[in-house]
Amino acid sequence: MWCGREVPDAGSGRRRRYCRQSCRQRAYEQRTAVKGSAFPDDAVVLTAEEASALVDRAFEVRCAAEDVATALSEGAPHADLEALCRDLVQLARDAERLR
Repeated sequence: MWCGREVPDAGSGRRRRYCRQSCRQRAYEQRTAVKGSAFPDDAVVLTAEEASALVDRAFEVRCAAEDVATALSEGAPHADLEALCRDLVQLARDAERLR
């Protein structure tokens, strides 16, 4: 899994690791870029922009979790909690993406 997208299950045979050929190529380029360097073979190198975006997504998840906790402590209606939980789950899915 390179981009964070869901990898569809083919049903039979070996499980796919990449959602498309371009992601497979990017993963190969990443592996060859770190080969022979001080980085471990399984290292993932992000640009400063990508790292910043990842930190931002993690911050959004934390804020959404805090919103759920606050709503619970204040006795928010069930419908409001459901909406906050849906938002939290979506933000968590988005945060799983490395790129």
